[in-house]
Amino acid sequence: MPRLGGRTASDMPGLDIAEQKSWQNYLNAALRMYAVINIQMLEKHRLPLGDVRLLRVLNNFPDGTARMRELAEALPAPGSRLTRQTRRLEARGLLLRGTTPDDRRGVVATITDDGRAIAEQATISYADEVRTNFIDRLSRSQIAAMGNGCGRITQSLKMALPQNES
Repeated sequence: MPRLGGRTASDMPGLDIAEQKSWQNYLNAALRMYAVINIQMLEKHRLPLGDVRLLRVLNNFPDGTARMRELAEALPAPGSRLTRQTRRLEARGLLLRGTTPDDRRGVVATITDDGRAIAEQATISYADEVRTNFIDRLSRSQIAAMGNGCGRITQSLKMALPQNES
C-alpha cells in the first residue's frame, strides 16, 4: 500500500487510513444523527429539524424578530432555502414575514405566539434526542474534544462560505 510521509495511504487520495476512518465515522454519525432527530421532530411536532432549528433561533432573538441575513448566519442556510422555509412556516401561522422599517428591501421574520409554543415544545424534544443519541454515548472529555474540534472547523468554514445578500 502506498505511503504518505510515513503514514499508510487510504483509498481517498491525500488521506491516510486513520484520517479517512475518522472522517467516515464523523460523516456517518452526523448524517444518521440528523436523520434520526429529523424523524422524531416530524413525528412529534410535524416539523422537520431544519424548521425546528429556525423557530428556535428566531425565538431566542429578544423580540422574536430577525433579518433573514441574521437567520442565514445563525443556521447557516442558503437564502433560497431560508425563503422556502419561512414561507412554509408563515403558511402554518408560526411566523410572519415583512419588510424592515429602516430599509424596505430587507426582509424580517417574526415568530408568532403559536410559533413560540411549538418552538418551546420542540426544543424540549430536540434536547431529549440530543441527550439520548449524542451526549449519553460519549464521556465528558469526548464531548469537550468533539465540541472544540467542531468549533474550530466551523470557524474556518465560515470564511469559506459566501455571505447571503438577504
